[in-house]
Amino acid sequence: MTIEKLAIVGGGAWGTALAQVAATGGRETLLWAFEDDVVAAVNKIHENPIYLKGLKLSAAIRATSNFSDLKQADAWIVVTPAQHMRAVLGRSPCPKMPLVLCSKGIEESSGKLLHEVAREVCPTSPVAVLSGPTFAHEVAAGLPTAVTLACEDRDLGEALRSRINLPAFRTYCTDDVAGAEVGGAVKNVLAIACGVAEGRGLGQNARAALIARGFAEMTRFGLSMGGRRETLAGLSGLGDLVLTCSSTSSRNFSLGKAIGEGKSAAELMKDRRTVAEGAHTAPVLHRIAMDRNIDMPLVAAVVELLSGKVSVDELLKTMLSRPPGDEED
Repeated sequence: MTIEKLAIVGGGAWGTALAQVAATGGRETLLWAFEDDVVAAVNKIHENPIYLKGLKLSAAIRATSNFSDLKQADAWIVVTPAQHMRAVLGRSPCPKMPLVLCSKGIEESSGKLLHEVAREVCPTSPVAVLSGPTFAHEVAAGLPTAVTLACEDRDLGEALRSRINLPAFRTYCTDDVAGAEVGGAVKNVLAIACGVAEGRGLGQNARAALIARGFAEMTRFGLSMGGRRETLAGLSGLGDLVLTCSSTSSRNFSLGKAIGEGKSAAELMKDRRTVAEGAHTAPVLHRIAMDRNIDMPLVAAVVELLSGKVSVDELLKTMLSRPPGDEED
C-alpha cells in the first residue's frame, strides 16, 4: 500500500503545520481552508498570516476552498475543530480513502469520540488518529516532535507513517485508536485547570500535583472507553498532558490562566477565532464520567468554573477541602 498525495482538511495553525510536514521535499500537498483569506495568502505569498504569522510555507502546498478538489488525494488529514468535524465531512459524499483524524475532543451533541463520528459519516473510509504533544508553530518550524499514529489496520498505519515520518517528526504506531483519542481530549480540560492555578499564582508544586492527579483521571476514563494503559502513559496521553499543561502556547492553558487572573470565562470564549477545545469537551466529558460512575473531580471543577456556577476562590476552597485518599485511587 502506497500513499503519496495528502489533502489537509482544515487551514488553522495545526492543519497548516501538518501541510508543511506533508510537503517536505517538495511533495504536492493540498490544504483545504474555510476562510478565503487563508486560501489566498497560502497561494500568493506562501504564508498563513491568520494562524501562523511570519512562517514561510512550502511552495508545494496549494490551498483551496473547493471541497471537491479533495478527491484528488490518496488520504485526508482531518484537522477541523472537533465540534465541526461531522458537518465538514458531510459536505460531500465521503471518499473511500483513509481519514487521519488530528482534532482533539469529544462531540458535544452525541458524546462520541471523533473516530466514531467519522465512521458514522464516512462508513467506507478507513480511520486513523494522529495525536501527541504538538505545538503547531514548532512543528511548522521543523523542531523535533514525536507523535502517536493509531490505526487498527497495521498495513495502512505503516503506509501513513512512511508518508509523514521525518527525522524531526517521529511517528510511533499503535492499534489503540480509543486510547489515543481519549488522551488528546481529556488533556485539554486538565490544561484549563492548570492554567487557572498559574493565573492564581499557586506555584509549580500545585501544577505538578494537578498534572499527576489529572493523569489519574485520564487513565480511569480511558480504560473505561476501551483504551490501553500503555497508550495513555505514552505520547498521546501523558506526553500531551505535560506539554499542554505547561505553556501559554496552549489555548486551553491560556484560557484557564486568564480565568485565574480574574477574567470572565464567558467573555474569554466569545468571538475567539481560535478554539479552546477543552471548554467544549469538559461538559460532555463530565456527563459521560457521571453516567459511567468515573471519579473525575478536576473535570467536574472545570465544568463548574466555565459555567459560572462558582468563582475561582470558591472552587479552590472546595478542591483543597477534599479528603485525601489513596495514591492509586
